[in-house]
Amino acid sequence: MDKYYVTTPIYYINDIPHVGHAYTTVSADILTRYYKQKLGNDNVLFLTGTDEHGTKVAAAAKEEGKEPKEYADSIVPKFEDAWKILNIDYDHFFRTTDIRHEKIVQEVLQKIYDKGLIEEGIYEGLYCVGCEKFLTESDLVNGKCPLHPNKKPIHQKEKNYFFKLSKYEGELIKDFESDNVNILPESRKKEILGKLKEGLKDIAISREEVSWGIPIPWDKKQTIYVWVEALFNYYTATQFLNHKQKFWPADLHLIGKDILWFHTVIWCALLKAADLPLPKTIFAHGFFSINGQKMSKSLGNVISPKELVDKFGADATRYLLESQFPFGEDGDFSIEKLIEGYNAYLANGLGNLISRVAKLCETARFVQSSNEKSGHVIVEQESFDKAMEEFRFNDALSIVWEKISKLDKYINEEKPWELLKLPEGSKKLGSIEDVLAHAVSQIQEIGILLKPFMPETSKKIIDQFEKPQIASSSPLFPRIV
Repeated sequence: MDKYYVTTPIYYINDIPHVGHAYTTVSADILTRYYKQKLGNDNVLFLTGTDEHGTKVAAAAKEEGKEPKEYADSIVPKFEDAWKILNIDYDHFFRTTDIRHEKIVQEVLQKIYDKGLIEEGIYEGLYCVGCEKFLTESDLVNGKCPLHPNKKPIHQKEKNYFFKLSKYEGELIKDFESDNVNILPESRKKEILGKLKEGLKDIAISREEVSWGIPIPWDKKQTIYVWVEALFNYYTATQFLNHKQKFWPADLHLIGKDILWFHTVIWCALLKAADLPLPKTIFAHGFFSINGQKMSKSLGNVISPKELVDKFGADATRYLLESQFPFGEDGDFSIEKLIEGYNAYLANGLGNLISRVAKLCETARFVQSSNEKSGHVIVEQESFDKAMEEFRFNDALSIVWEKISKLDKYINEEKPWELLKLPEGSKKLGSIEDVLAHAVSQIQEIGILLKPFMPETSKKIIDQFEKPQIASSSPLFPRIV
């Protein structure tokens, strides 16, 4: 592998960022930092951003008495600020209102049209305004969109342009079964293949009555359906950013499970129609629920990234989000559960270990030699790498915490505080140097392994324990009562 390109969805701006957005973006950032350590900064690209066209944005703008672009400009900084406080190190923040994106999308769609793969037709059926998505009867639960059960889908009839999606049914089945496009977790792959084998219908890719969007290049009375245009962001960014052409195809599209169909079947078919390479992996993670309930504004249980960072700090929030349950699965959490995890693993676990070893080094006047500081062959590195590359983030963290537990046990067994009490000149006096040298080396390794997950904490640990003389400092993670 000589490059790595990871994307998050571009988030729809009809609302402000919440913990679900944060989960996806922190996960992408962790992978980005991991691969930058392996491949170098210039060989890794991390793209995130905002999706700014469509009915919902236009409606939200109207409610606030603003033009759609003015409204978008007011919301986008909220996403940028959320990622800043979570220490998200993206390479480019993408906006679908970027004129460079609009131009390339029109060029690609014109190419598909010229190949005879887009035809005019009439769409008549159901449409979910909340999802900005056309629905079939089989998509409904009790006659409603499963993601927006409080709003009935509307009946829609209008002239549209249709993409010949059905043409690619057989090819997509082969691509997904052979892992030419690797859909993960495996359960999601089975879900997509099962639905795909039921048959594909051609899909509408334009809207006649939506003015806030990118015009169809051959028919300016129509705009490109927001989902179709938005999907192309992953490709267009690599074409207009300097020296980024080498990054396409994407190595990983990281998404929530609710948008898997768009990112597998529709996206890959559009790329095939445009004669463009397909993404390598599409990973759809699960959803958070709060105290057993789906997050929703009506229930008042939506949690913002800022709320978590204000309470726990950025690094602790990153750790807590990734350690709650296996990546890819659904999971439930609460502030109470997060406090419990924070105190058990960060305050009492990692933080306490750092404090006690630093204090022992200070008391013993331990001096670290240059040989002890140079180079680390981390025994657990291979297992850690495998977990990271298989998106098993909680397993990677478990490896680090097992290392913390082993070091705690070692210190308890060796009792360096008792070695400090031995009379000067004792034959055993030198053994405290060995105990502390081992402890310091292990802590340095823990700091290195934590870099992708907790970058600021990692830096503090490494800075503190690579000095010749190690001094104690204030607790990394004060307990939360």
